[in-house]
Amino acid sequence: MDIYDLNEFLKLSAILHYQLSAEEVGRRNILNVMLGQKPFPDEHRKILGQVLDYLDKAYGFRRRRLGPVAVLHPIRASVLMSKIQGEPCFLDLLTILLHDKLEDLTPKAMGQKQWEESEAQFQEIMEALHPALREQLKQRLDLLTREEEMGVTYNQYVGRLFDMPLNQKELVRVKLADRLDNTLDMRIDIQDPLEGVNFFEALFQNLFVNSYGGYKPRFEHPSRAPFNGVKRLYQLFKNTILATLIRRKHLAEDDETSERLFRALVYSSMLEAQRIVLHIFGYHFTNLEEQRAVLMDAMKYCQEDRIHEVTDPTEPHPLDGLFMMRFDLLDPGKRVQELEALYEDKAVMVQAGIAFIAIFQGFLNDPSFYIRGVSSEGIRPDRV
Repeated sequence: MDIYDLNEFLKLSAILHYQLSAEEVGRRNILNVMLGQKPFPDEHRKILGQVLDYLDKAYGFRRRRLGPVAVLHPIRASVLMSKIQGEPCFLDLLTILLHDKLEDLTPKAMGQKQWEESEAQFQEIMEALHPALREQLKQRLDLLTREEEMGVTYNQYVGRLFDMPLNQKELVRVKLADRLDNTLDMRIDIQDPLEGVNFFEALFQNLFVNSYGGYKPRFEHPSRAPFNGVKRLYQLFKNTILATLIRRKHLAEDDETSERLFRALVYSSMLEAQRIVLHIFGYHFTNLEEQRAVLMDAMKYCQEDRIHEVTDPTEPHPLDGLFMMRFDLLDPGKRVQELEALYEDKAVMVQAGIAFIAIFQGFLNDPSFYIRGVSSEGIRPDRV
């Protein structure tokens, strides 16, 4: 499967969800999906099976924001990672399966009694690991855990993570697989809205062909979902930050798994930005003349290379200060307010989508591309 293909992702989700509803045989089948026909030691396969059992019981009936069972995320992310590794790495798989444990599976979230029972099962798994492997896994899980503290934004969390001297390359793989799954997991669709649609042809016709009738969606407007277009834009912002910090620190170089995951994340992000723009054109912002004017303005902004940097909010263009004013806010409540305001301005949403498409295309085209002004210390204008 192409791990950035939304249709394949939806199929994978259905397969894993079906197996999770089965009895013990379901876990064996999940391991077969995860490992394929690749050789893997029986003792490691047994421990992975125990981890799947632990996660299934620990997460229980908890659900993701879109509704599917929460345990699906770490399992699916591990499958995505395994699919691109020539030889699956046992420690990497353990790490991605358990990467949210310290945040999600807590006494507060589970209740003290259930947590104690679940933790006893987890400790049995840890005791079965070689002491050196056990210590490495503990280090990775501690580093990956994002503390919910005011004054720490996403870029600062990722920057701190990648500033750690321990397990740097391995943590990059895990974060990329995690973000790839989160990026693909923003829609409850039967099929990819982009299937059979050439986004760039639609834009060309809009800009150059007067007889073009506009993009016409094949389906009626989807029902209201927890993830609307502006929340998806926020996820694309997080992917931009992650890609920039990895690129600046050269952390995906000389590691085939990281490089392939990096390109998959960037490509899937570019496709999601296309879906957002077409959705708005098809349902909300349908006047062709207005669409053309917005596209021309966004094109000029991109041609001036303003997408290559964090821009000052005091500058006059609607996209100036987008990162700082809409996304990189310390107060979650304030960020929600800004995103809601952005949601009401469909023209700026389109321009933001176009800018993200250009940004992700820049990452794909140019191995030295990243967003200037983004660092582990913060996000601020950095004019050169």
